Amino acid sequence: MKFNLVFKSSRSFTFELDNKDIYFNKEKFDVLVNGKVELSGINTNVFSIYNLDSNTEYAITVGKTTEKFTTDYESSVVNVRDFGAIGDGVTEDTLAIQSAILSVLENGRVLIPEGTYLVRPLFLRSNITIEIVKGATLLGETDRYKYPVLPGQIKNNDGSTFELASWEGTPDATYASIITGVSVSNVKVIGEGIIDANAQNSDWWVDVKNKRGQWRPKGVFLSNCNHIGFQGVTVKNTPSWNLHPYFSNYIDFIDMKLMSPKDSHNTDGCDPESCDYVNVIGVNFSVGDDCIAIKSGKYEMGMKYRKPTSHMTVRNCFMNHGHGAVVLGSEMSGGITDLSVSQCYFYKTDRGLRIKTRRGRGESAIIDGITFENIYMDGVLTPLVMNMYYYCDPDGKTEYVWSKEALKVDERTPYLGKFVFKDMKCINAHAAAAFFYGLPEQPIKSITIENVDISFAEDAKPARPAMMSFQEEQLKAGLQFRYVDHVELKNVNVSGVDTDNYEPIVLENVKEFIQK
Repeated sequence: MKFNLVFKSSRSFTFELDNKDIYFNKEKFDVLVNGKVELSGINTNVFSIYNLDSNTEYAITVGKTTEKFTTDYESSVVNVRDFGAIGDGVTEDTLAIQSAILSVLENGRVLIPEGTYLVRPLFLRSNITIEIVKGATLLGETDRYKYPVLPGQIKNNDGSTFELASWEGTPDATYASIITGVSVSNVKVIGEGIIDANAQNSDWWVDVKNKRGQWRPKGVFLSNCNHIGFQGVTVKNTPSWNLHPYFSNYIDFIDMKLMSPKDSHNTDGCDPESCDYVNVIGVNFSVGDDCIAIKSGKYEMGMKYRKPTSHMTVRNCFMNHGHGAVVLGSEMSGGITDLSVSQCYFYKTDRGLRIKTRRGRGESAIIDGITFENIYMDGVLTPLVMNMYYYCDPDGKTEYVWSKEALKVDERTPYLGKFVFKDMKCINAHAAAAFFYGLPEQPIKSITIENVDISFAEDAKPARPAMMSFQEEQLKAGLQFRYVDHVELKNVNVSGVDTDNYEPIVLENVKEFIQK
């Protein structure tokens, strides 16, 4: 078996099999370290090895292939227990752990051993590694008024603005997150431990539209950070989004688990906002909102900075439940470009690959250069959705948003460019096979669907394919294209369409249609 190194630290490696399988490898396999079995019966394409020594070469064997890799250099290690942490789940350990983070030498490691550590927000520091070992849990304080506040913006002496925090695409004060990074770089958080924000035992999910002090924290929040890697750790029960990198670059989320109840509020899995070079590889999602929601601010922020989220890779991930598996928008006024999603498994999400925007997001709200390939979906209500009439937020149900008349193209008009959907199998769909709806004045430019099979569940339930005003529920509808300049279908098969009520392919205001 061929395999590649995708992440390393002073104590760990993560590897990825070089294959075309979707999340799971076709056969179970063992992983040997220096000739001894370290992992047995592995069945996922992405796997990690822990408890290694720093600055040491190891021979890794998978199948008949052996490769050598060297762990990172480590200057020192400090144990949070030596700084007074108790780890009994009752005594607050914030000060002890934060002291260890501030005291460890550059290129050193902060060790969080087995135990449950009750904490308020912890702030990262540059050039360190934090290891949360198997059996260790950082447990969030339940009293929101014990959390420090992050202002939305800080005014610099030169008159410029430092964008510190945001809420749903707008600069605004929020409570700090259990793990918070502000302008830090070269940080790794590794291990098989747990970051449990403990929202299920607090009031974070109660009366969620009421700000109550400040907006809810995330599980992990990274503001204006660079070269940050999370490997292995589980993040769960977060007050809002699990992972939120914001104006940050070179961010890795590798072989993680993101877990919140299906009915928890706004618990998106991973929401990069105006970020560059983000890798989400081997992550297992089960959350109460979108699994991945890619963003770049609402109108004010997007038009001001015009910083898209770009050069993002999502690969070998498992999305279990959630509103959407991989979602672009809706707060994407800065744009989204150069996104690749591949080898991912979507299970019982409301929608699979979903793009949501609307009039008012702005002329810089450009989504282009997007490729989705080698995807498997099971039980997804509508596998493919592109909606330019997304109706959430106070202004979302206005006539300006829902009108199907051709309005003037101006500084408020978003743009959807070229999209490729390739090599997919989608079984047990419910509402519709695909639903694409552009603007009359700004149609979607190009959609190519190639080597895709979609079939419906026998007991399919009706549902709305897209969140837009006046959209009725559908049941076993086919492929729908409205206001798209170019549509190309190559080897696309949709079985089980209710042909008594729907056409297998709907083309409305499509300039060019090619079917092969």
